[in-house]
Order: sequence, then C-alpha cells, then structure tokens
Amino acid sequence: MSTLVERLSEPVERIVTIFGPRQSGKTTIVRQGVAQVQHPHRYEAVDQPDRPTAFPVEASAGDVRRRMTSPDAEWLVRTWEECRQAVVSSGATHVLVLDEVQKIPRWSEVVKGLWDADRAAGLPLHVVVLGSAPLLMQAGLKESLAGRFESIPVTHWSFTEMRDAFGLGCDEYVFYGGYPGAADLRRDYGRWRSYVTDALIEPHLERDLLDMTRVDKPALLKQLFELGCMYSGQELSYKKMRGQLEDAGHESTLARYLELLGRSGLVTGLFKHSDKPLQRRSSSPKLMVLNTALMSAVVGDTYDVARPDRSYWGHVVESAVGSHLINTASSATAVRYWRDGDAEVDFVLRRGNRTRGIEVKSGRGRPRRSSLEAFERKFSALPSIVVSDADVPLHEFLSVPADSWLDSS
Repeated sequence: MSTLVERLSEPVERIVTIFGPRQSGKTTIVRQGVAQVQHPHRYEAVDQPDRPTAFPVEASAGDVRRRMTSPDAEWLVRTWEECRQAVVSSGATHVLVLDEVQKIPRWSEVVKGLWDADRAAGLPLHVVVLGSAPLLMQAGLKESLAGRFESIPVTHWSFTEMRDAFGLGCDEYVFYGGYPGAADLRRDYGRWRSYVTDALIEPHLERDLLDMTRVDKPALLKQLFELGCMYSGQELSYKKMRGQLEDAGHESTLARYLELLGRSGLVTGLFKHSDKPLQRRSSSPKLMVLNTALMSAVVGDTYDVARPDRSYWGHVVESAVGSHLINTASSATAVRYWRDGDAEVDFVLRRGNRTRGIEVKSGRGRPRRSSLEAFERKFSALPSIVVSDADVPLHEFLSVPADSWLDSS
C-alpha cells in the first residue's frame, strides 16, 4: 500500500496497475491507499451488479421499463469524462480507480486514447486500474499501453499478514494458507473448504481463466489443477502426468496449462536449476501450489488429520515454503529446485551471480548435507539455508522475503 500512496502523491506520469489473484487484498489496498492521499477520488467496480439504464420501449401508457447493462467502452468514456470535468472545475488533482477493468471489452485501447488525451492537455488525473485476471491485464497493458503504466503486483497474503490480521499460528497458516476471506471460517473445516472451493477455486477455473485466453480442454485444465494440488512439493514428469489425466494430449498442452495456472496464482511448476537454459526448460517440473489453502481444500483432510501425518505434512510444509518464496521473490529472482542423481535441494534462489540453496526439514530427519555441499561446489553458491527447528525455524523463515536470503552472506 505504501508504494501506491507514493505513486499517487507524485505528479501524474503513468497509469498505476494493480493485479493479482482473487482474495489477495487488491481492493482493500487501493481503498486504504487512496484514503491516505489528499486527492479527491472516484472508485468504480466494473463487476458490480448491472446498472439500470432507461431506454424507449413499446409499452402501455405509464409503463416504464428499464434494462440492465454492464459497463462497456461507452460507460468508461463517460465516467472518465466526468472525472475530467471534476478536475477542471476544482483545479485539483483527482484519482479514478477502475476495479476489474479487464471485464470491459477493448478496455486497454479505450484507456490508451483517454490517457494520451489527458497527457496532451496536462490534466492531473491519476488513474488506477486493477483486476483479478493477471493474464488478461498483462495482455492489455503490453498490447496498447506499453510505456504508459507502472505495475504493482499483489500476491497471496503472507504468514505475518495472516498472523497479524487474524491471529493464525505458523502451523495454522501452513494448512489454511493466505486467503483473508476464509480465515474466520477455519474453525469449521466444512464451511472453510466450501468457501475456498466455491468462491475461489471454481470461479478461477470456470470463469477467470476461460475469459483470459483460449482453453480447448477446460476439463483437462481442472484435472491438472487438482493434480498440482495433490502432488504439490513433488517433482512430476509430464509423462507421469499424462498417465493420470484423461485426454491429456501432448506434453506441450500440459506445459501451457500449467503456465496459465501459475500466472493466475493457483499452481505452478518450478524448473530444475541449471546454468543451461535449454536444460531448465526440458526438465520435469516440481509442482507447487501458490497458496496452501488450495492444497488443503482439494486433498480434503482436516487439520487434525493432516498435522499428525508426517509424510503428508512434510509436503504441506514444503509447499508453504515454496509458495512463500515465489510470492515474495522480486522479478529479478528466480525460484527453482535442483537434482543431480540422488543429490537434491528443495529450492534454489538465483539473482544475478548470487545463488543459494534452501532445504526444508519438517520432521526429525537430518538435512541432506552431502547434497547441499555438492550443490554449493557445483554452482559456487552461498551457504545453504536449512528450514528446521534446529536451524532456521519455519515461522522465522516465513517472516522474511525471499530476496533477503540473497542479500545476506
């Protein structure tokens, strides 16, 4: 939020874009951010219930009928023009917020024309656009608004955010994940799971993703998502995936769908760490949920069942560490894994010429020191981090952004 406040406190130069998955707090951040800036602002939610618009119809005398219309390009132009008039009449900088703007057809082209006209006129109107369809947002930005925007990505809530806001302990966060809207339901697993499934997972898979891009096999996309949740924290070849999925088709289809799921904040596949780009791309992916709530909801075990299961809990903890690294890493930092024969490292952080391995031990077993040493020698890496009770405790690790481990020696 502080970044947004800074941008809105500066002279108007670029459109501020905020995008991220559902229930990641985008709207809350914007509402609180604009409230801290002294400029008058107007907030418009494009996905709010349809708006009534009068239109002439054939009807009996005194019969007034109205139709409901969703916001479109005409509505966007009209709304923008009203904000322009407010700026001109007051002589003060204003802020226009457009939530879920990607739902307006050709939104980026319309915004481009309006924004360029404002710049030519020197009009001090800040514009903030946000949405929960990252792929669609990014496509519109790159196609029509190149050089005119500055992005503030929003990810899933971290352990410290969920702890401070809802009092979640570390193990609770590992299991229930970082969806703020579901936090108060965690005492009733059935209600919690229904919320995550019906309000978050299903809309993502059955509406948002299909609106973003062409998906020829929606059923396969959903199966792949569920497989990613079931096997989160585990390396799984595309060949093995095809063996567990119906109508899986070519491996390239699975790779594309996995990328779509990752860019939507659901499930991703980590590449194997290598100095050779081609070898990275051809490696088997390590599946990883981007919010452990997805894993807990799909698997279906309650917290009381999952916590004592050492094998399963190990995968949940590793998934919590992996999702934390992915969600908090800067755009310059890559998150991968490494394997060479029997030697393996759970996660690898790479930024520039700095590399660090991260090993996760959730039980009483000892870390694979020989694997860590082999990795450090091969890549001239910084000393590896071991997440365990005896080294870096899990709650401490989850309280620090990923890049911090590359900033320290």
